[in-house]
Amino acid sequence: MPTISSAGLKAAVEHHVDTEDLLRSLYGDTHPLAVKKCLPALDDYCCEYISRSPFLCLSTQHAGGRADVSPRGDPAGFVTIIDQHTVAIPDRPGNNRLDSLSNIISNPSVGLLFLVPGFDDTLRVNGEAFLSRDPDLLSGMSVMKRTPTLAIVVEIKEAFLHCAKAFRRSRLWQAEALQDRLQLPSLATMVSEQISGVAVKPAEAVKLGEELEEEYRQTMY
Repeated sequence: MPTISSAGLKAAVEHHVDTEDLLRSLYGDTHPLAVKKCLPALDDYCCEYISRSPFLCLSTQHAGGRADVSPRGDPAGFVTIIDQHTVAIPDRPGNNRLDSLSNIISNPSVGLLFLVPGFDDTLRVNGEAFLSRDPDLLSGMSVMKRTPTLAIVVEIKEAFLHCAKAFRRSRLWQAEALQDRLQLPSLATMVSEQISGVAVKPAEAVKLGEELEEEYRQTMY
């Protein structure tokens, strides 16, 4: 993993880029297609991506400017396409921090990144969101007879396809790039140690892992 010294950090700060003109001078001209590809609403291709996507990243921003990104996942097609200008995302059970939902209340601007397993290209959607308790909308999002408490409704301002370079560089979908999850302790163990500052004993680590898996089973929906 790349690291940087305090001296290196100081140098990085001294060379920071803080104007649009300087930024643009460092890069070539924008490809015309990259400008023209932005759509004001979903077209058929965008809808096809959304219908095939089991996973998206939701970016939000607090009223004070603090940014956040949250994963959202379900069986492919879990995002409801209401019309070309509107989509709705079910809010499934989580840890009740409610970071994204609280941010949307104070600042409706959101960004969505739709991923499709095996696709190196992605779909980006930007717009403004609100939280809905509409029973008819929520009932259509039920899984295992469990209805989400809320839906995140996004009014689309722009949508565009994004090229495959990041996924090609990362080899994200390639089997040989997959890493063994056992290289790190379980999530429950790591969080416990982060909070307490005390190493978790092996027997306790097993127990914590089992408890987390049971919590997943009980509260997935």
